Amino acid sequence: MVKLALLATLEAKPGKEQEVADFIKSALPLAEQEPGTVSWYALQLGTSTFGIFDTFEDEAGRDAHLGGLIAQALMAKAPELLAEAPVIKKVDLLAVK
Repeated sequence: MVKLALLATLEAKPGKEQEVADFIKSALPLAEQEPGTVSWYALQLGTSTFGIFDTFEDEAGRDAHLGGLIAQALMAKAPELLAEAPVIKKVDLLAVK
């Protein structure tokens, strides 16, 4: 049962919006390879604000994702693409359909 999630918000530097969108969309194949990641969404919340939302059945899956290739790539590209450090929040899901 899915009960845990992560919500990451990303603010693109001016002029880097398309690069951020392309970067997070390109992470889908990596997310598909993570057995502990149940669902993974790349979001655009505004002109320069983006997000990633992922769900997990347990803490081990969430921790594996936080230490995985997507997180490593995001932190490596953050200084080039983002106006500020990504905000990553652990979320407890109350209801899921």
